[in-house]
Amino acid sequence: MKTDTLFYQLFQTFNDLLFELIDIEIKNAGDYKFSSVEVKEKSFRFDGIFTPTTDDKPVLMIEVQFQKNEKFYLEFLAEIFLYLNQSEIIEDWKAIAIFAKRSLEPKVPNHVQDLIASDWILRVYLEDWLDRETDSFGIGIVQLILAPKTKTKELTKKLTSQIEQETDANLQNQVVKFIETVLVYKFPQLSRQEIEDMFTLSDLKETRVYKDAKQEGVELGKAEMLGRMLAHKFGNLSPSLSDQINNLDMKGLESLSEVIFDLENVNQLHDWLKDNP
Repeated sequence: MKTDTLFYQLFQTFNDLLFELIDIEIKNAGDYKFSSVEVKEKSFRFDGIFTPTTDDKPVLMIEVQFQKNEKFYLEFLAEIFLYLNQSEIIEDWKAIAIFAKRSLEPKVPNHVQDLIASDWILRVYLEDWLDRETDSFGIGIVQLILAPKTKTKELTKKLTSQIEQETDANLQNQVVKFIETVLVYKFPQLSRQEIEDMFTLSDLKETRVYKDAKQEGVELGKAEMLGRMLAHKFGNLSPSLSDQINNLDMKGLESLSEVIFDLENVNQLHDWLKDNP
């Protein structure tokens, strides 16, 4: 039996049925017009979801808002409950609305105020972090994004000074890329070379640790590409073979790329890696 069709017909025929079921005086039925409304499922996408690896922590659903949107909270709640409906059973959850500024937060609709004010919904305002002293690269980049252009050079200098002391080459490389990306958006009239020169990023890129990080990134990218090609050719590779490929230096990766089409099976790949450690 199609219960949705049945109830549609019942409500259409007996206008007072719903009010009887929810114990509201029948006279209110005349204030409503019943119809069938199709609600099309939108393609929602969260800005990020942190899924816990243990059962004692909540799933965190994140939405970042840098523009005014009067329907933000209704759309956010729709995203949340659509996700909860489509996901496996979730013991606990929290949703975090991150606004660039308080002025971007819309008025909370009256009918969802209690839910928005509950512990399930958290609100963060990035502008609160703008003038805070921090050693965090992540917060520093957020400050750079939010800062007016007049403070951009000061903040960039502070970040580059911090990153010069960093011994993790990959982290240094990533932070420099973030800085450069933010500056490109803030100063679209400048070329990347002009940005590097203006904000002394070109000096930073000449350091040994940055060059090492960039080279390591190139090698990692090439290893991933070859790994995908080999997996397409032979099926999923064992963790051991994948590790051996990822540990090849640039010379080894170049050699592997030259013979990849000559390898006929996984055993030949294993033998090649054994002969080319």
